[in-house]
Amino acid sequence: MSKLRIGNGYDVHVLAPGYKLVLGGVEIDHPKGCVAHSDGDVIIHALCDAMLGALALNDIGYHFPDTNEEFCDIDSRILLSRVCALVADKGYRLVNADITLLLQRPKVAPYILSMREAIATVIGSDVECISVKATTTENLGFVGREEGVASYATVLLEKE
Repeated sequence: MSKLRIGNGYDVHVLAPGYKLVLGGVEIDHPKGCVAHSDGDVIIHALCDAMLGALALNDIGYHFPDTNEEFCDIDSRILLSRVCALVADKGYRLVNADITLLLQRPKVAPYILSMREAIATVIGSDVECISVKATTTENLGFVGREEGVASYATVLLEKE
């Protein structure tokens, strides 16, 4: 197996009133949140999928199915921690992660550093190894209409 492995992940959730909005392990005050079995953290879900995909370990739904009550309302940082353990079991570690959030509102610039720190803490990496960027879709599509939120993640893993 190669010493370096690249993975990418994607996640999307519906936004609706009455739910919490958790992004990158940070709760954000907003009238809409993610409809999901877990806390709906699309950033962490995309990151988990990227890490799992880099090592051909299936996807987040395979490891944490939404049919299992153990994962109902679970903090996605716990899922990320479990994914990190799977990655470590294969002898790999995260070199860096590049994450893009697609969200029309709210503006999340004030939360980006906190998201990076929360993710880095769970992974056990330097915050400089975690990039989180946010963009709107210029009012186009389901993100632009504020019906949902999406995230992409790309990771580089290295054999220890």
